[in-house]
Amino acid sequence: MEKKLAEYKCNTNEVIKLKLVRFPEDIDDDSTTFGPEFSHQLFGDDEVAFGYKGLQILLYYSAGNLSTMFRVHYSSKVDDKFDGVQADDVESKIREIIPPGFCQGTDDFVSLLEKEVNFKPFGPIIHTYTVYNEEAGEEITYQIHKADLTCPGFREYHERLQTFLMWFIETASYIDVDDDRWDFFLVFEKYNKDGTTLFATVGYMTVYNYYVYPDKTRPRVSQMLVLPPFQGEGHGAQLLETVHRYYVSSPNILDVTAEDPSENFVRLRDFVLAKLCQDLPCFSTEKLLEGFSQEMVTEAQQKLKINKQHARRVYEILRLRATDMSDPEKSRAYRLEVKKRLVGPYKKNQREMAKMRQCLKPEELTNQMNQIDLKTQHDQLEESYQELVSEYRRTVERLAQA
Repeated sequence: MEKKLAEYKCNTNEVIKLKLVRFPEDIDDDSTTFGPEFSHQLFGDDEVAFGYKGLQILLYYSAGNLSTMFRVHYSSKVDDKFDGVQADDVESKIREIIPPGFCQGTDDFVSLLEKEVNFKPFGPIIHTYTVYNEEAGEEITYQIHKADLTCPGFREYHERLQTFLMWFIETASYIDVDDDRWDFFLVFEKYNKDGTTLFATVGYMTVYNYYVYPDKTRPRVSQMLVLPPFQGEGHGAQLLETVHRYYVSSPNILDVTAEDPSENFVRLRDFVLAKLCQDLPCFSTEKLLEGFSQEMVTEAQQKLKINKQHARRVYEILRLRATDMSDPEKSRAYRLEVKKRLVGPYKKNQREMAKMRQCLKPEELTNQMNQIDLKTQHDQLEESYQELVSEYRRTVERLAQA
């Protein structure tokens, strides 16, 4: 019985089929289909749907307006085979995250595709750029727009757009769009269909403007997503740099930060901020080799809205680029400079040990000493340094290609 029931378990990351559709022929083209990275928010930590064989959960979106077709297919269901055993209600789970107004039939969806010609991006254009597409053999134009809820139709569009977060951001949650401190930045691709220019959704970013006493604002990146068909083409860097440049022009902005950034976002931010800072006079090779300075902190903050912590990280990246690491003396100087920052938490431990010596009995102190082993700390510090330099090298390589 148990073995037979196991046949009705499906990996939800494999059975959910997502698609961004431009042309009717895309609907049956498997090459345009992509799957989620995560589905635990709807289907639990195991990311499993029980009760079906041949399960397929179709979520197809029109490329621009994101008009949605949602359908569930399966070859057999456990309810039909076993008494008292119920299948998961996968349809209800999906309905929890997609807004009403979707269609379920292909003909209806094709009708929605025909209306894509009327779709126009929301809000003013704040940046335009091109990317060479090898497959098409031509430059493709992209536009970044800043939108808000006063744009007609944007609220409904955003409700459809944010459904992608559940599949591609591990700790995603929906935001309260009625709070007017949110800024929305959207990326669109311009493409041609029967001689008409249409727009496809590429990705987006949400930024929340926090108040900083007495008269400043700190924009904090909350969500950022480039949709899978467009990943690896540099759109994330274009978007983040554009957003930074947008806020730089405002005198009341203190700095731009990010909420609980992922490792991938930190890598992206390292590249973008280093690219922005490399042209500042205080980050010249000569100044970099003199060490991290208050001048760097001030110039990065005033000219690029970059805070001290991020300016320090940019300094370490650009100094690595400026350092001949094959020279033992220069390599050692760089290593000591970076470890000087990394050693902070370990020095804190040493201060705690000094307090313990004054307060604890000998046997209690011995127990604590065993937990804070200096050799282990040294090894951990070296490991942290090597991991950091490895990340920095990737950023330096990307800067060389930019």
